[in-house]
Amino acid sequence: MANPILNNKALGLGNLDQQNNTWAPPTPQPVTDGPVSRWDGGLMTVKGTASATIMLLALILASATFTWMSIDEPIPGQAVQLPMGWVLGGFVVALVAVLIASFKPHTAKIAAPIYALAEGIVLGAISRAYSEMYDGIVTQAIGATMGVFIVMLLLYRSGVVKVTNKFRRIVMGATLGLLGFYLISFVIGIFAGYPSFINDASPLGIGFSVLVAGLAAFHLALDFDTIEQGVANKLPAHMEWFCALGLTVTLVWLYLEILRLLSKLREN
Repeated sequence: MANPILNNKALGLGNLDQQNNTWAPPTPQPVTDGPVSRWDGGLMTVKGTASATIMLLALILASATFTWMSIDEPIPGQAVQLPMGWVLGGFVVALVAVLIASFKPHTAKIAAPIYALAEGIVLGAISRAYSEMYDGIVTQAIGATMGVFIVMLLLYRSGVVKVTNKFRRIVMGATLGLLGFYLISFVIGIFAGYPSFINDASPLGIGFSVLVAGLAAFHLALDFDTIEQGVANKLPAHMEWFCALGLTVTLVWLYLEILRLLSKLREN
């Protein structure tokens, strides 16, 4: 997600002044007896980042498919029994992998595939549960996610959506606000139950899901801009995996929000 893991500090662009689009005083180069090379092992490219993203999505699909097929058919009239141990384990492993890559971007080439395989377990179980309740909803959610991705990419490339410093602050501020809301709701839920509109199919609940899905879509624009900045600033090739991981996290978030939104619409 232009998401917290994709930021200028992690990308090595900490000296860039976003407001003035100028560089702060440069850090002196080390003294050597020969030519100074900033990076070893190649430079980041859009093509390389796209290839890494496709590979991560393929791993998620494979893992999710395996998990889906491993879940037994539910008894008629009963809910599907999810392997909660697998789901919780997959969530924890995926979270740890993202955190490690966030603090050590050079590990993303290993952490990102681990995240994809673990997250696939979670998505496979969740998708199977939704599929048992709403026939065809998973296919619709995947199609809608792909559609939103393509539309946001076209809007970004055409300049209709421009990622300015103000745009980035608004999107990240809204994301932090959403996280704060979820945290407060969780604490309140321990004593009084979650706010009903988060999961119900009321107009307020549907509107909430639309807003959250829209926020996830705007994060795609931030991801596109981050990738473009990385290429323009000639970051090392291992950052392709780091940026691919960020984009994949955003796509997973968007898919889950669309899945929730579609389920609410099915209730009406």
